[in-house]
Parts: sequence; structure tokens; C-alpha cells
Amino acid sequence: MYNDANMKQLIISTLMLFFFTASFGQKFNWNKNQVIAHRGAWKKNNFPQNSIASLNEAVKLGCYGSEFDVWMTADHVLVINHDPEFQGLTIEKVNYADLLTKTMTNGEKIPTLEAYLLAGKKQKTTKLILEIKPSLISKERGLEVTNKCVEMVRKLKVTDWVEYISFDYDYCKRILTLLPNAKVAYLKGEISAEQIKADKLTGVDYHYSVYQKDNWIENAQKLGLTVNAWTVNNAPEMQWLSAHNVEYITTNEPELLFEEIKKTPVAQGWKLKWADEFDDAGLPLTKNWGYDVGGRGWGNNELQYYTDADTANAIVKKGNLNIIAIKAEKENKHYTSARLVTKNKFDFKYGRVEVRAILPKGRGLWPAIWALPTDSKYGSWPKSGEIDIMEHVGYDPDSVHGTVHTEKFNHVIHTQVGKALKVNNPYTEYHIYAIEWFTDHIDFFIDDQKYLTFKNTQKGSGDWPFDQNFHIILNLAVGGNWGGKKGVDDAIFPATMKVDYVRVFQK
Repeated sequence: MYNDANMKQLIISTLMLFFFTASFGQKFNWNKNQVIAHRGAWKKNNFPQNSIASLNEAVKLGCYGSEFDVWMTADHVLVINHDPEFQGLTIEKVNYADLLTKTMTNGEKIPTLEAYLLAGKKQKTTKLILEIKPSLISKERGLEVTNKCVEMVRKLKVTDWVEYISFDYDYCKRILTLLPNAKVAYLKGEISAEQIKADKLTGVDYHYSVYQKDNWIENAQKLGLTVNAWTVNNAPEMQWLSAHNVEYITTNEPELLFEEIKKTPVAQGWKLKWADEFDDAGLPLTKNWGYDVGGRGWGNNELQYYTDADTANAIVKKGNLNIIAIKAEKENKHYTSARLVTKNKFDFKYGRVEVRAILPKGRGLWPAIWALPTDSKYGSWPKSGEIDIMEHVGYDPDSVHGTVHTEKFNHVIHTQVGKALKVNNPYTEYHIYAIEWFTDHIDFFIDDQKYLTFKNTQKGSGDWPFDQNFHIILNLAVGGNWGGKKGVDDAIFPATMKVDYVRVFQK
């Protein structure tokens, strides 16, 4: 049996082991976010790019990583600079001493790789993303730079801090020969995810446009690769990449990216279930969209004929779906337009639907973003419900409506539940029209503003038929009981609703 002294010693030993283990386990606390500051965080405070000041600012902001670029001078000194020239001197053709005759705007001299890594080593939260620039002299020289970078990282014992990127694929493979466990991503964009995986790189770091190809991101991630996108400096692209769950985003605007990440649905626990980003050209993708076709008035005495897969009325170009109403004769109708539906292609129950769009302007137009039940579980309209995410009638400028229709709440009996909101510049600027649909309520949003909530009364399907699959509808009507209440101005045609994307998230 232990005596008191032995027990005391055991307790002290156990505590020492605990604190040692905890201390060791907390050695690094890398920031867990998507933000990589491109050449450091330099823009907001006007620091020089690739300076130690911009590195320190990236650390201060809490970025996951700070990216920097490495060249080698004629006398084999590794230095940090983005361009091949530093203030008029071609780095690869001059000696390091020549570069020291120049000064950055904040008084810094051009950093050596050694100085930069030592500065980065002082903290344990932000990764150092080391880009090896392709030599303009020869492949062999570039491989020498690669060798020397890895040698420097080892010498300074900063392997845990450093991840590697390059536009030269051979440099990437050389790094892995020297450091098999290094994190290495390729930048240029022409090599498939499958080849990247086969060559044992850990990630892709491509221009974001590469990822707009169907399922590119999902495919790379299924292969176990990390996905980084460069260089992303505006909010819509940041939101697109965040929605599609990329691991990292390289940006000149880290402050903006942090703000956009806070606003993304992903930050609220939503996961992207389905989307059309309209990155292809021509007719909308048949795997996503079908058409409601005809000129029967659609229950509202509408004046248009909805066409079937006609590029005059529905065409994707420059990243937008364009739904176009034109003045044209078709089966006794004087206007044609399009009504796209996801019915039996994507049907869903509950979630967040968001559509970024620019609305058409003009008296007599009636654009809508809405949803109907796919199987009409409780009977014909309005018994099975309708959710109008966005409706606008042209005679009421700048006003957008969100509305719910059910058996007990609908416009025929003047009991529909809805609300209108004034929107700034809906005809010239994109806005995000969204709902969040839960088992007990539906919230309506324009941009970040929630303006309407419809609650489940728990009194049955007459009040709440929203427990079944719905599908999305995008259309541009002409005239009708509501849209044509004050006539149609024929001078407005052709009229176009531009849709940047449709996304559906679920929890």
C-alpha cells in the first residue's frame, strides 16, 4: 500500500505529465479559417507587399496563412518579392547587395527568406505559404531554388509552419522528394485532380474560374485533396467559394473575406445541397431545369406564351441565366417568355433557398422566384401550398413581395400572408432573395434583412401544407390579374431577369 509520501509523489508526477502533455499538445494553434493573405495583409494599411510588416498584419488579423514569393539572386541569396524585378532590378541577375540599395515604402529592405521565416516563427497561429517562383533563367536554376528553400526551412526548424505552392509542377514534385510529408499544392490549373493525387501532392490551388466546371471541387475533395482558390477579391466570388466549401481562399482583401465568411450560410450551419451557378453557355442545363410550356394564362390571365428550351427566352451567358420576355406572336399570344422548373430534377423539403438576381423594369412585367409542391399531397392549388420567394410587379417600382399561399391563406379569399419591401436599385444591382424553411416556420429575406416570418399553427394542412417536397420555379410573366393591373408598356421589350445563381442549403 502507498504511504502518504508515495501518494504525494505519484500525484506530482501525474500532474507534471499532464501539464507536459497539454503543453506539447498546444504547441501550435493554427487558425481554423479559409483566409490566406496574398503577399501578406498589405492593402488596407498600405504596407509593402511581401514585407514582414504585411506578414505581421496577416498574423494580427488571424489569417490561416500568409502567402509569399521566393526568388534567388545571382549570388544565390533567397529573397521575398512577387515580381521578377525589385524596384527596377532583375532579382535573378543582380547580387543581394544590389537589392539592398533599394528600400520599401515603409523603410524595410527586401526580406531574405531566412529573415521572413524567422519572423514567421515567432508566432504559432498563421501558416507560411511559400511560393517558389519559376526561374526565368532555367528549369535547373528553379530546381536549385526549390532545394535551397527546403534546406532553409529545415535549417530554421520551421517545417511545421510552412506549406508550399508553385506554378512549376516539377518544383512541387521535388519538394515531395525532399520532404515527403510536406503540404504541397499546384497553382497553374491545367492538371487534373486525379493526376495531382497520383503524384502525391496534397492540394490544388487554382484560379477560382477552374472550379466553375461542374463538380470540380467535389471531385477533388473526394480524392482527399485540399482546394484553395486564388486570387479572390470581391464578395460574390468569396460567397460562391464559401458556399461550395473550399478549404482556402487566397485574397488581397482578407478583411473583406473575414466579413463575408461571417455572412455565408455555411457559417450558420447550412450545407450546400444543390446549386446552379450558370457557368455554362447556351440553354440551361437539362439535368437541372425543365420548362412549363404554353399560353393558357396560368390561372392569372397572363398574356405570354412560355416556350420550351428556346434561347430567345432562356439563355445562359456570362455567368447569368437570362429569362427574356419579348414581343412576339405565338399561338394567339403577343409575347413569349420562359418558366423554368426543377420539378422531378431537384425536389426538396426544408432548407435555405437563395437566388441572386437583377429584376427587369417596366409596367406589365411580373417576374417571380417561387416554389410549388411536386406531388400536391393535399390536393390542387392552394391546398398543397405555394411559397413566393420573390415577386415583383412592374407598375409598383422597387417593391418586392414575399408571400405564402395555403388553403386558408391565399389571395383568392384575400387572406394570403405576405409583405412587401422596398429594394434599392433592383433593376441595376444584384440582390439575394431567400427563404429559410423549417418544420415550424418560413423566414423570408432580401439580402441580409429578414422581413417576414410565416409560422406553422399546428392546425393541419389547411394552414400548413409545407411538409412535402417542393420544387423551384423561375419565370417572367407579362400582364395577368396582378402584373397587368395597369396595362403593359410595349416599349419595355425585350425585358430580362438576370439570375446569377440558385442555391439550396440544408442542415
